[in-house]
Amino acid sequence: MYIYKAGVVGAGTMGAGIAQVISYSGLPVVLKDVNQELVDKGIAKIREIYDGRVKKGKMNSSDAEQKMALITGTTKFDDFKDVDIVIEAVPEKMDLKKKVFVELDQVLPPGAILSSNTSALSISELGAATKRSGRVIGLHFFFPAHVMKLIEVIPGLATEEEVITDTIAFSESLRKIPIRVAECAGFLINRLLMPYLNEAAFCLQEGAAGLREIDEAAVQFGLPMGPFTLVDNLGLDVCSDVVKVLLESYGNRMEPAALWQKLYDKKRFGVKSGGGFYAYPGGGDDPILKQCIQEAQQVSKKKGTKFSIERIIYPMVNEAVLCLQESVAKAGDIDLGLIAGVGFPQDKGGVLHYADKVGLDVVLSGLEKLYSERGDRFWPAPMLRRMVAGKFLGEKTKRGFFEYS
Repeated sequence: MYIYKAGVVGAGTMGAGIAQVISYSGLPVVLKDVNQELVDKGIAKIREIYDGRVKKGKMNSSDAEQKMALITGTTKFDDFKDVDIVIEAVPEKMDLKKKVFVELDQVLPPGAILSSNTSALSISELGAATKRSGRVIGLHFFFPAHVMKLIEVIPGLATEEEVITDTIAFSESLRKIPIRVAECAGFLINRLLMPYLNEAAFCLQEGAAGLREIDEAAVQFGLPMGPFTLVDNLGLDVCSDVVKVLLESYGNRMEPAALWQKLYDKKRFGVKSGGGFYAYPGGGDDPILKQCIQEAQQVSKKKGTKFSIERIIYPMVNEAVLCLQESVAKAGDIDLGLIAGVGFPQDKGGVLHYADKVGLDVVLSGLEKLYSERGDRFWPAPMLRRMVAGKFLGEKTKRGFFEYS
């Protein structure tokens, strides 16, 4: 199916960014929110993105105006009657998303694709709220949508194969890199990212290392920013929603550090709230963080543990192995997804190539040591144990997650 016109529900930062990406590809797009003020803010955000491109010399003002002309703002679902695909980008609440899906299902053409930008919620459950579950799919963009290349394409249990193919083609028409991901809590990238972010919080909470020391170690490893800078930009409230979904599905290994809740209770959500792990604007030290760390230590009763870059990277490796074991995604797509969606260092080839380079026996030994010290969140994936037992150790044995000549 060729897509001639698209719609986006939710004109916040993500929705506006997605609408901009669609308009930039040359497609007309309808952008909806609950009132005109929010719609206007969304369109202003899109204009800001185009103005930035003009200032950088990436396009001229005439072309920018032509792209802006492709965007229509609305507060009514009726304006989606002639669109071929809709991307829902409202807050990460299942009941709210279901309500939106029911409304859209009533007005969309029968063949239209109904997609969600959810980062963790069940696509199958969203589809079940409609009368077109076969045409419901996950289409997860990454923040900021106009910059990040990756899109996770997540079929639900009932999603038709044609819809998957059409959605991947649509994503490619937006000049994005789509990867097909099997439905599971957190999908692929958030499943891999959250154990890394959570362990960084445990390190900070336990006094293993300071805030800037942990962030700098991640940057020296090759990541574009440290875990705390990333959380502050994503929004701690958004991360908290994802953690709840992961904890419900995966249990103890996703148990969040107490520090998350202490910051959440004080509404320290990051850049957008004027403070999170750092203070904003400026990114300076936040005195409230020290108080939150002290309160978290009183809950956990743990202090003075040791920090290493492996302590925060190995949980990501381990979760990647679990995803491969569960056929959530192919090995190459796991690596591509982390490079394109998170900025995992390209020179390391992605998280599974990194493990092959280090040696799977070394990774397993490191996880076992951390498990003995820190508990369930470091329990090694069964597939990792099997590979080590079978001498699939990575580059040094010419076979691991990949083969080497």
